[in-house]
Amino acid sequence: MPTDLRYGTPREATTDADTIVLVGRAERLRQSDVRELAVGVSDTIWNGLLDAASNGDDGGSATTFVERGDSTVRVVVAALPGPGTHYNSPSRPHAAADLVRGAIGKGKTAVLIVPSEASHGFALGCAVARACPLYNRKGSSPENSVAVGFVGHDVDLDRVRAAAKGIRVAGRLVDMPTSELTTTAFAAEARRLVDDTPARCEQIQGEELERRGFGGLWNVGKTAEEKPALVILRYEPKGATQHVAWVGKGIVYDTGGLSIKTRGNMAGMKCDMGGAAAVMGAFVAAMEQKPNVAITALLCLAENAVGPSAYRPDDIITLYSGKTVEINNTDAEGRLVLGDGVAYASKHLSPDVIVDLATLTGAQLIATGKRHASIVCNDPELEAQAVAAGRVTGDLVHPLPWVPEFFRNEFKSKIADLKNSVKDRMNAQTSCAGQFVAEHLVDYDKKWLHIDLAGPAFIDERGTGYGVALLMELFGV
Repeated sequence: MPTDLRYGTPREATTDADTIVLVGRAERLRQSDVRELAVGVSDTIWNGLLDAASNGDDGGSATTFVERGDSTVRVVVAALPGPGTHYNSPSRPHAAADLVRGAIGKGKTAVLIVPSEASHGFALGCAVARACPLYNRKGSSPENSVAVGFVGHDVDLDRVRAAAKGIRVAGRLVDMPTSELTTTAFAAEARRLVDDTPARCEQIQGEELERRGFGGLWNVGKTAEEKPALVILRYEPKGATQHVAWVGKGIVYDTGGLSIKTRGNMAGMKCDMGGAAAVMGAFVAAMEQKPNVAITALLCLAENAVGPSAYRPDDIITLYSGKTVEINNTDAEGRLVLGDGVAYASKHLSPDVIVDLATLTGAQLIATGKRHASIVCNDPELEAQAVAAGRVTGDLVHPLPWVPEFFRNEFKSKIADLKNSVKDRMNAQTSCAGQFVAEHLVDYDKKWLHIDLAGPAFIDERGTGYGVALLMELFGV
């Protein structure tokens, strides 16, 4: 069964707890207001626990047991590492998530978060959500619960709860196999998740996509048993000060199509909808918070399957932008569905900002690793805001070059407007992939941000909920 996760006061968290986990930097955990929370642990043992908890790059933990009445309570010290470099989040939420995940026990676990600064509370609260995934198909899974309390600083619990809900939704969607999360099932999930909220939901699916000119979505997904879909979620509060469009790549499975992935490279491709999952999770969080920002979320859903009607290398297709694309790699499909999504947003929505999110390139991991998403942005201010939001939330990003004049030539075709994959794989593949998406921003001269989250969306074979907190922080949700 999934872990029940709640946020409240330290008293609520620790009542009847079987395990108590105290999370913070060692120097903060030694202070008297925190020390008093470890009832029944002597000063000698407490200091010994803190000494034993490694404080290297990943922090560390140490455990003791205390008798309380007729029960034994496990007490875990989870010592976070120092702030790290300016490329990292000073709150170190990645370490917190790993330490909490390893400390959760049977029954009720109380997690007492002791932020060094008030600004660290949100990221550390999100970290606990990442440590408590919702999806589980194990036959015998014990019931347990996690109750979280914050010590020493006031934290906006409603916002943390909203973020946690969105993070866990996104993680669950990424974890679901395609036998359960087809394009049709994903669309139904989206409708269910916004039911009884102020949002409106529209769906365009199957042959209607072809009739309406969504050549990317239709061709990528047409041969699959469950047909492709574009799900459009709209939240339009009165007096909104800004309108943003979030566009998510939702390839529920990626075989590579006729350019089929080689042995060993296909397993795990259920995660190729991590961008759409992040958009869905962030939209769920927004419906909890109801910000004064208009949000349109577009989920570009398709299964890149192999079949008799699959699109082929050498085919020429027309995307929603009106541009023709010569296919030279059917395994470069995400940019085709995103091209349709951003073209729809730019043609019909006129948002102030368009953000597209995608598990787009393996090259992203080479460029910025497993923890930092790569971003490409046409606006220096928005780029800087994204980096800052990543440090605040733990959804880290790192900018890559936005230089269209260097990258457009990679997609030159002699018979169409574009090819869909680069000519030279050694020329900033991830920036080039983002540029392909940008080519379909029709008559759009406002802010655009591309987030390639191939690495951080799926770590150690689990969905992380990456992107939810980032979008919340970036747009004031």
